[in-house]
Amino acid sequence: MKLKTLLMGAIATSAMAPAAFAERGSDGNVSIIYWQAPSIMNPFLSGGTKDVEAASMVIEPLARYNETGELVPWLVEEVPTVENGGVSEDLTSITWKIAPGIKWSDGTDFTSADVKFTYEYCTDPEGGCAQVTKFEGVTSVETPDDMTVVVTFDKPTPFPYGPFVGGESPILQAAQFADCMGAKAPECTEQNFNPIGTGPFVVTEFRPNDVITLKANDNYRDPAKPAFATVTFKGGGDANAAGRAVMETGEFDYAWNLQLAPDVIAKMEEGGKGKPVAGFGPLVERIMLNQTNASPDLPEGERSTRAHPHPFLSEPAVYKAMSMAIDRPLLVEVGYGQAGKVTCNWVPAPAIFNSDTFDCSTQDIEGANKLLDDAGFTDTDGDGVREVNGVPMKILYQTSTNAVRQDFQALIKDWWRQIGIEAELRNVDSSVFFGGDPGSPDTFQKFYADVEMYANTFNGTDPQSYLGNLLCDKAPRPETQWQGENITRFCDEAYDALHAQLAETAGSEERAKIGKQLNDMAVEQGAMIPLVHRGRLSAHANTLGGVVLNVWDSELWNVADWHRID
Repeated sequence: MKLKTLLMGAIATSAMAPAAFAERGSDGNVSIIYWQAPSIMNPFLSGGTKDVEAASMVIEPLARYNETGELVPWLVEEVPTVENGGVSEDLTSITWKIAPGIKWSDGTDFTSADVKFTYEYCTDPEGGCAQVTKFEGVTSVETPDDMTVVVTFDKPTPFPYGPFVGGESPILQAAQFADCMGAKAPECTEQNFNPIGTGPFVVTEFRPNDVITLKANDNYRDPAKPAFATVTFKGGGDANAAGRAVMETGEFDYAWNLQLAPDVIAKMEEGGKGKPVAGFGPLVERIMLNQTNASPDLPEGERSTRAHPHPFLSEPAVYKAMSMAIDRPLLVEVGYGQAGKVTCNWVPAPAIFNSDTFDCSTQDIEGANKLLDDAGFTDTDGDGVREVNGVPMKILYQTSTNAVRQDFQALIKDWWRQIGIEAELRNVDSSVFFGGDPGSPDTFQKFYADVEMYANTFNGTDPQSYLGNLLCDKAPRPETQWQGENITRFCDEAYDALHAQLAETAGSEERAKIGKQLNDMAVEQGAMIPLVHRGRLSAHANTLGGVVLNVWDSELWNVADWHRID
């Protein structure tokens, strides 16, 4: 099966029909490999997709998105709407009704108190929560009874599905995490590695950045699921080894995020053991531009904070020239082929939110040099590097360790050299880079570099919470244990005000109009340089049934339905 065929449709699936399982655990072990190894099982303490997805097998949200982007009930009876009375007429509250009979994996009842606790945990003023934008505008979470949760907002909120929705916003058990509030949160190793959950599996051993072993949850709400008794979740290595382990050797059943060149994927598929699955969601490879100074000469705790602005990356001529110098069609060809598209946008999907303001499809080295010349950024000492107020335009360019990303780095370094900007390249093991350790200097949140490249996405088909990641108060900093999704430290009061307007706006067309404006502000003001709209590409064994690739939520969203086939 060719990648073009896979990507023509929204979703490529295998064995779509649910299996009639004889009994829970009857299919033995399933082996999953994520070459970016999870470092924690608590997505509130990590913005890394690898951590969110690993945790999604154990802890779950009230509702989530299916493979078509439709919001579906998960731990509740139905998705609240104005029509069914679950959302108030004035749009200031949403009421969730928990489905009866749901148990935590320790056998205790799942109740509304756990939901309220999760809100308090993530919004504790002394803590840092990677998913705090999900609770933007929430003034209270109340529990009239054990089965009812009422979320109240500070103003009419036409899209009230941020809190407790999708794999990024699951529910924590109040009893387990009670002593892990605020600054204590990252210290709770047992809780963060072995959360009690409502999902189909339970952690039996967690070895950070290595292997997770899990077993079927004896108290899972469907007595016939999961079909697999155990899970071996291997982390580490690289995308090439992961793809081969599924499609060539058959050592693993599922390999995630095969960020590999198209010809490499095609060759692997010839191995006959497995097949790739792919689909386009909102995943974008981008370069984030640090708005602050990450110099190691600054005191610890002040690096990459707004106390020290970056000496030149906030200059429009600089970041626009850096973008103009990049040959995006070549990056797509080299890195992704038909699994990638040129994009100038932070939010390229759903299509209604894809802005047509910018055209970045043609490289313009000459124009980039002229832009910098006209702005007065010149090379005064003849070393090939321009200066800004006497500061050489030398930058540290970091990303995670991956063959495609290192190819991108090499190309972009050369293009930037042609416009008088010198880049030092650095790559960090992905398990560390995308981890949430507040003590590590190498996480993408801490951003101890001038620019960094990675991709991420958002749950669902409405980017309100995702666009909220650039709000001024969402920047990672010491007092948030370096958690927060405003990686670039961008801050614009006009952006914050427009995002507040989005939160109050109903109607898909009007929301899309504002969403595009926010996207354009982020790009135009140099928060990031979008590069490639990437397809989600993974692979599964021919003997693994029930896989339904989901580009709108966790890829492991329906792992309870996976089963062995002949």
